[in-house]
Amino acid sequence: MNLLEAASGLAVRYLGGRSITALRESYFSLRTRMHPLLRLVHGTFDAPQLRDHLEEKVGRDFEVLMVHSSVNHMKPMYTGDALALVRMLIDFCGPDRTLVMPAFYFGEPGSGGAYATFRSNPRFDVRRTPSQMGLVTEMFRRTKGVIPSRHPVYRMSALGPLAQALTAGHEHAADPAGLGTPFEFMAKHNTRIIGIGKPIQVLTQAHHVEGAMGEEFPVPREPSPTVPMTLVDGKEEIPFVLGGYRLLWRFDIWRMRGIMTPDTLREWQFHHVPMFSTTAREVTESLVSAARRGVTLYVKP
Repeated sequence: MNLLEAASGLAVRYLGGRSITALRESYFSLRTRMHPLLRLVHGTFDAPQLRDHLEEKVGRDFEVLMVHSSVNHMKPMYTGDALALVRMLIDFCGPDRTLVMPAFYFGEPGSGGAYATFRSNPRFDVRRTPSQMGLVTEMFRRTKGVIPSRHPVYRMSALGPLAQALTAGHEHAADPAGLGTPFEFMAKHNTRIIGIGKPIQVLTQAHHVEGAMGEEFPVPREPSPTVPMTLVDGKEEIPFVLGGYRLLWRFDIWRMRGIMTPDTLREWQFHHVPMFSTTAREVTESLVSAARRGVTLYVKP
């Protein structure tokens, strides 16, 4: 774990939401002032050059490409914009592969989270509520032909031949990342997961093991409160109950590096921009195997 990763983890663990926001703004302000120096030291690249790098480093042996991204963390070395990145990724996948991005929504800022937001307003517009996972994911979500899954928190966006099958039935799953979700679909198909401008901290596939194993997962849990609500999808309204459970130990994604091997969880930098690559199947199978040995990404208090 590098210094920035360690600092980020400590901030999330010990600081409140407003303090984290202020710290984040200070970090990006300092980074902006350092743009000329960073470009001089690390060089620059645009969307076509990034595509060439992905061709070489990742290849296109996949049915599904799940992308986590952050243009903020690509700057100033990346000279393009979010739209150029979205268009490049769509072109990189082509018509025969499916592109997927998270479009998660964790509630209105300052509201206390998703549960508090939906208790106050128990309606979620699947097609109109913006993604909170960065500008690239929001621009992709709005792209013609993109299909959203019907979950008010862990919504996914998909474009391509498997998009309908990948997103179908998410609202009926007992766990938002477990069985019957896009995460199970990705684990059962040839899915390449990549991070562009993001470290493995954003690897949501890691949570699939918890729902997939259910009570067999060796971390204690307690039920979450339930919130009856309505999902709005165009003219259709779907009754939904937001519920689930809360795991009682502290989550530590960095333990992933001790469970997966460098061959199955690859991390590198491109012009000093953090990148990673793995597959959904390898993530799920590695974590299920480890959990059966009593090893998880959770730390007992």
